[in-house]
Amino acid sequence: MTLYLDYNATAPLCKEARKAMEEGMTLVGNASSVHQFGRHVRQKIEQARLEVANFFNAKSAGVIFTSGATEANHLALCGFQGRVIVSAVEHDSVDQARPDRIVCPVDRQGRIDLTALESLLKDKGQRTMVSVMAANNETGVVQPLAQVVELAKQYEVFVHCDAAQAVGRLPSFWEGIDLVSLSAHKLGGPQGVGALVMRTEIPLKAQLRGGGQERSLRSGTENFLGILGFAAALKEAKSDGWAAVGRLRDTLEVRLKEQQPEVVFLANEALRLPNTTLMAMKGVQSATQVMSFDLAGIAVSAGSACSSGKVKPSRVLAAMGVPEELAGCSIRVSLGLANPPDLIDRFLGVWAGIYERAGTL
Repeated sequence: MTLYLDYNATAPLCKEARKAMEEGMTLVGNASSVHQFGRHVRQKIEQARLEVANFFNAKSAGVIFTSGATEANHLALCGFQGRVIVSAVEHDSVDQARPDRIVCPVDRQGRIDLTALESLLKDKGQRTMVSVMAANNETGVVQPLAQVVELAKQYEVFVHCDAAQAVGRLPSFWEGIDLVSLSAHKLGGPQGVGALVMRTEIPLKAQLRGGGQERSLRSGTENFLGILGFAAALKEAKSDGWAAVGRLRDTLEVRLKEQQPEVVFLANEALRLPNTTLMAMKGVQSATQVMSFDLAGIAVSAGSACSSGKVKPSRVLAAMGVPEELAGCSIRVSLGLANPPDLIDRFLGVWAGIYERAGTL
């Protein structure tokens, strides 16, 4: 029996999203067409837009549907005319969006250095945007967004947040945030759709031009079925259950430490997403562990899954000062609401087998 422990890479499609998309498949029409078929599709899209906006206490006109969080991040940062500051542990789609971005360091737990950020904000030479993710996809570390917002408002700069990992797993964290990037498939929606939620009206330059869709900020025919599934999954993301997932994660860490005292849990002194643990055992490379777990029917990850399947040194862990030999032996386990409590016994059994074969026990 297989066991999926890679929810930070993508979550299973929830039944509400599937149902909404199946109903949408019965319709035909392009939302840009003026006839009744097109108008019906447009009505469905605008209803979905309103639902996304309401979730974030934003205006409907401020929701720009995209192909995912990567595109939303690029629209926010590349479309912004001014200076951009990003934390050193941002997702690659933020870190690589602007070659001229200024990188703010983090502490050894992966939290943005607020003193360093304030020093950067004191330079008021031009309009500035700070981009800080809600929670890291590799470590699960939750950023101190309230303090970031407080500093930003003090120095009159905008705040963008890549919230792909946080929606549904953390309580309302977007107070004071100007721009929020979302990815549907992280919260149980379909892959290939997301949004940039503009909670503050900020002039942005379109990155895709042509048809004038999405307020001329993102041209191209809308992903109708994806948008329906996205909005439906976002409704479901308000459900409870993550506290129980957090207890399951904590129990897994305690029992693994009892079984293997040498294991190292990275960033576990910081506030983390309830479902995420990043663990390392010297002596067995991350890729070997991932393949061994896979052969045993368990899906785990070696960090971000957004690099075309490649396992490469983690820029996030390097920024945190994690030694390369430890970072290269780390794996991420990210749980979901559907995981059974007995996963711990099975995980620990496979873990022990991997290290026995490697000769590290």
